[in-house]
Amino acid sequence: MRTATVTIDPLALTHNLMQAKRLAPKSKVLAMVKANAYGHGVAMILPALQQADGVGVASFTEALEARQLGWDKAIGLVEGVFSADEWQQAIDYDCSCVIHHQPQLDWALANIPSSDSATRIVWLKYNTGMNRLGFDYQQTIEAAKQLHQAAFQLILTTHFANADDRKHPLNALQIQRFDEMLALLKKTVSEDVQGSLCNSAGLVNFPEHHYDWVRPGIMLYGSSPVIDKSASELNLKPAMEFSAQIMALSTVNTGEAIGYGSRWIADKPTRTALVSIGYGDGYPRAVNDETHVCVLVKSKTEDSEKSNQSDQGYTSYLCPVRGRVAMDMIVVDVSALPEALPLDSKVVLWGNAPHVDDVAAQAGTIGYELLCRLSARPARVQTI
Repeated sequence: MRTATVTIDPLALTHNLMQAKRLAPKSKVLAMVKANAYGHGVAMILPALQQADGVGVASFTEALEARQLGWDKAIGLVEGVFSADEWQQAIDYDCSCVIHHQPQLDWALANIPSSDSATRIVWLKYNTGMNRLGFDYQQTIEAAKQLHQAAFQLILTTHFANADDRKHPLNALQIQRFDEMLALLKKTVSEDVQGSLCNSAGLVNFPEHHYDWVRPGIMLYGSSPVIDKSASELNLKPAMEFSAQIMALSTVNTGEAIGYGSRWIADKPTRTALVSIGYGDGYPRAVNDETHVCVLVKSKTEDSEKSNQSDQGYTSYLCPVRGRVAMDMIVVDVSALPEALPLDSKVVLWGNAPHVDDVAAQAGTIGYELLCRLSARPARVQTI
């Protein structure tokens, strides 16, 4: 049986959520579960996020899934609805919505929900410099007035363009614009207008600007949201382990190449392992020759000093990937491992080591993308 597996650790998710809450003790938490919980699976992660005040999704389909799974707290549609019919569906399923352009405002004002509906809470999006979604300065003021007059409760929100880089000059400008608008709306519209500025990176980098709601996403899944600190430095634990098994062993002679394009050529006899994983499962084809996987072998006293002893009776070896990643398999250099290597030896593509952020860096991308683009082919399991 093919063994590509995604293993989710709910305890790690809860740990990361509590870390977010510790960073923003006075704020409510809208935990992002969009894109199938960043590839982790909404059904698997929702029970671990019970201490969040709500969850954020990108589409009504995702909101409906959360409701069908029994989530009874707040659900925020962070892109809002896409039609007047979806606005009615949001009311039916008690979801709050971002409003970021005129059609959404029109739909809301034409169909005002009952006073006890969660849809009466509107996340009004102000474009402070990201230049994707959101009203401009004057439009935000006018929309806030209209929504308040219609008895909607307002949460002013925006999105950082460079929150991962604390020193980027646009951050200060976006914070200034947001602060000024929030103060203006509190003065001219209602003192009850709330604020929400920070995603994961903002939550870490700008503790003085957490406001009423924070919106952690990638940090919940154990990946670092900032450029100058690793996940471990932020006390985040990976919630996913992506693994497979060795399916065959061979030796490549000096001067022989491995894989498509014959990119990697052996400069000495090289023992290799074929691993049942590839870009068809979501492992990135673009990784370079510095990329490693972790092979677990039953521990013995004579194991290499370069390996790491695990608590489960296995020794872990970091082994380099050789040649191009194929759709269904990769080749790994196991020359440093014991000769009697079992064919079913476990191979970790990312988890505690290597970390998904490290693999992403070798592939020229970010951990978000690797997690989100996992295919449906690997089996999904959960730690007990």
